[in-house]
Amino acid sequence: MTKIAIKKHAKLLLCTIGLLTLFNCKESSVSDKKAYTEEELYRPNFHFTPKKAWMNDPNGMFYYNGYYHLYFQHYPDSTVWGPMHWGHAISTDMVTWTEKPIAIYPDEKGYIFSGSAVVDLQNTSGFGSLKNPPIVAMFTYHDPTKEKTKEPGIQSQGIAYSLDEGLTWKKYEKNPVVEFPSIKDFRDPKMTWDNIHKQWLMVLAAGDKTIFYSSKNLKDWTMLSDFGKNIGAHGGVWECPDFFPMMVEGSDEYKWVLLLSINPGGPNGGSATQYFVGDFDGKIFKLDESFSKDINGQKGLWIDYGRDNYAGVTWSNISETDGRKLFMGWMSNWDYAQKVPTQKWRSSMTVARELKLIKENNHYRLSSVPVRELQNYVANTIKKEALKITDKKTVLIDKSSIDLTRLDIQFTLRNLKKDIYTFSLCNSSDNNISFGINKKDKYFFIDRKKSGDLSFSDAFAKQISKAPFTEDFDKIDVRVIVDKTSIEVFYDNGKTVMTEIFFPEKPMETFSVTKEKFDFTIENLTINQLNFN
Repeated sequence: MTKIAIKKHAKLLLCTIGLLTLFNCKESSVSDKKAYTEEELYRPNFHFTPKKAWMNDPNGMFYYNGYYHLYFQHYPDSTVWGPMHWGHAISTDMVTWTEKPIAIYPDEKGYIFSGSAVVDLQNTSGFGSLKNPPIVAMFTYHDPTKEKTKEPGIQSQGIAYSLDEGLTWKKYEKNPVVEFPSIKDFRDPKMTWDNIHKQWLMVLAAGDKTIFYSSKNLKDWTMLSDFGKNIGAHGGVWECPDFFPMMVEGSDEYKWVLLLSINPGGPNGGSATQYFVGDFDGKIFKLDESFSKDINGQKGLWIDYGRDNYAGVTWSNISETDGRKLFMGWMSNWDYAQKVPTQKWRSSMTVARELKLIKENNHYRLSSVPVRELQNYVANTIKKEALKITDKKTVLIDKSSIDLTRLDIQFTLRNLKKDIYTFSLCNSSDNNISFGINKKDKYFFIDRKKSGDLSFSDAFAKQISKAPFTEDFDKIDVRVIVDKTSIEVFYDNGKTVMTEIFFPEKPMETFSVTKEKFDFTIENLTINQLNFN
């Protein structure tokens, strides 16, 4: 790994700041009429994307024998949604991925909708042995025939097992293992080993609530309780739950966290993922009292306030020595996912993230940050300890110094006043994707109204995405992960996150900041160039 010397680039940054203020995107370079291929312009550098065809929800994620496994909703015959399969990819670090053959195919019982997988280390299912523990997956069967005839029992839960570390699967001959014919939307089972109460747990979405089940053998399931009616956001159907205990950072306290995706009804329209914090006695999940008050006041708290992080779940079988809760979401939105301007493939996943449970002033919040493994791909670094921003617009870096399509940017903002601070990536085609802080009206934002191709959907950029904040501040840490067609912004060590995709006419060429009135300071600006060759 090589580093560009700080000294070498200090003059470059000062020169850039001094000469390129009041910079116009159209003036960022000599007109470039190069015709970019879809692969060059839109295929992500490091976010997982299928080689071809349709992808949506991440499924069945587990870690075993050195590999992180990612399964995903996949229709191999088109770039729009269709009969669902489970695609499959593996990675040693959650950053670079190798796509494998399709893992699970539809059958006479239906399409293979979302679900989960666990490593049955004690062979409680009897599908394997202690020497070769089975991987057990549970998924939702969706019966298209019953859907057409409007018969009950459209969705039920089936299981399959693998004895070759997740490469091939055999479906259980007694499927389905869980049914509830009177509920139309009955799907997305997420299993986990509950080490506190010594049981297998499964939570699934059932319309406007979640249902909890327990099992001793992963085949026979007993209903425990349900949760969610009239709690949290209910603008659409609940989907893709996840449920797990977490230690509160810096303490011996633990709480249970429930992730719950919703479509529509997200904070900025379309699909999004909310979360709940509370206690679980082995049967019933009950919200923490302070958290209950918080969500009543805000109508839901969200793992990501951007428009493009949905159906995210966590990896199972992460070792105790690692101890992290690792998460990945689908980087799109049902408002436009089937219309985005990629012709060979559709969709990518977010960067893998570590979840942390924070408690401040008796309020619980779920934060997320990029996994530490991403740092292994830093090739070059440009640093600046302190920049006092006095001009209305200041260019911080341009393409002559670094490739703006694969960045990890970190900085601290100080001396913030009641102003609007806007950071922008832009190019000479006058495309820009902007994010920042509106301290006048107390919200973080992403604006993609001029980000490039918007023609495919009126819903894509109809409004600025906002994430509210209630407490004032004059200092904040910011981290930004940039790929060719995505931006993931982490404020205040990931307590507020915003993720959005965009489709520029050409690669972005400059990174700049604007203010309206007051001077402020950017400290510890670190621009990391990521390399994946």
